[in-house]
Amino acid sequence: MAGTHAPADILALSVHGPVGVLDLVVPGTATAADVAEEYAVRAGLDAAPVLRSRLGHGLEPATTLARAGVVTGDLLVADPSAPGVPADRAAEPVAGGRHAARSGPAADGSPRPRPDTLPMLGLAVAAAAAGLAGWCAATAPGGALRATAIGLLLVAAVLGVLPIGRRAAHRVVAAPAFGAAAAFAMAWDPHGVRLPMVLGVTGLAAALVAAVGRALAARPGEALRVWVLAGVAGFVGTGLASLGGAPPRLVWSLVLLGALLAARFVPAVAVDVPDQYLIDLDRLAVTAWSAREQPSGRRGRTVVPLDAVDAVAARGTRIVTAASAAVLAAVLLSAPLLLAAATLPIDRVGARVLVGCAGAGLLLAARSYRHAAARALLRIAGLACGTVLATALLGAAGRAGWWLAGLAVLTAAALVVAAVAVGRGWRSAWWSRRAEVAEGLAGATAVGALVVASGWFRQLWELASLWKLGA
Repeated sequence: MAGTHAPADILALSVHGPVGVLDLVVPGTATAADVAEEYAVRAGLDAAPVLRSRLGHGLEPATTLARAGVVTGDLLVADPSAPGVPADRAAEPVAGGRHAARSGPAADGSPRPRPDTLPMLGLAVAAAAAGLAGWCAATAPGGALRATAIGLLLVAAVLGVLPIGRRAAHRVVAAPAFGAAAAFAMAWDPHGVRLPMVLGVTGLAAALVAAVGRALAARPGEALRVWVLAGVAGFVGTGLASLGGAPPRLVWSLVLLGALLAARFVPAVAVDVPDQYLIDLDRLAVTAWSAREQPSGRRGRTVVPLDAVDAVAARGTRIVTAASAAVLAAVLLSAPLLLAAATLPIDRVGARVLVGCAGAGLLLAARSYRHAAARALLRIAGLACGTVLATALLGAAGRAGWWLAGLAVLTAAALVVAAVAVGRGWRSAWWSRRAEVAEGLAGATAVGALVVASGWFRQLWELASLWKLGA
């Protein structure tokens, strides 16, 4: 039948360009010029770019995708520095009747709405202010001043969960921070061995406030769900550690390692696609989730509305951003506390290795995040680990350490310049493969360093020494 293609002739591919990624489902007989013009039309470019493979090899404009060796799942790169023919075609569906979606302008050429960054910035400032107020209330010398501060924090938490006002959806996300600050001030104990349990109670209070806010909200928020999960997990972990008599360094090691693993595995579970969009119930065949709404005309075709795709993507974005903020908070708490709790030489070595590998793993994991806010949060977490570790190392090395640090910074800058020049940027496939290997090595080393940082290795060593002396 004319105008139709067998499923084997259809290619699902992604085109990465200067303004985002375009997911296309095209026939194998389409040429590279057709795909380039389609990307230029959707992206609003003046001229169609030159398509390259993920290894940087250019595709001839007149060559079909099948002849060029392009298969389903391949990634093509749109190079705007070498433009091709002008993109004067009107916006139309891709060859084969398929539509496209990408992370850039809308299909009609209009820019997609940007997230409201000002309320989010105010939310972050409010949460930071709540944490500072909780610390000041906990360490306040007078009982009346402390009680007043705790009362104000509780009032702020109650007002935050009330579904009243235009910014109620943003305000309820910051309310758990005020509840956690009040609980921290009430449960504060200056003894370091009790600090994990104090923070566990703080997390439980945040989870309770988030659960109340989620119940009162018009629609459940993904950020509140992250508050609940993180708070309950923190309370259960610290509670079990306290009941088992585990030292604080074990708790901080587990929290830091959990933050590193969460940065890697959260995106895999954040996007929840409804089953009816994945499974063709008529033929019991799994279809591509990125299928787009198509005109009726073929019996048994699965239709996925564009609004449903946008809703799934927006929900996943909110979950990933909230989880990245939770990872940042966990790193800011656990990294310095771990270095402070590891006082013995062997434990100190393991703690430093764990903090360094966690920072490297977070920085490498951030490169795979397409959302700017989540990527920035993970990079801040990685840099925080590096800063804490550098401060500890420089404090132990003395004046000579500062000279070594300066030399290391200059060497790293030179290596970055050389790497970008050789590898055609950090986003090339060459660097992507090596970054993937480095991320895996950093995670594996962090897991191994947990045994040393927590004190297990030293205890086993002492037991082996005692057994040898007894023999």
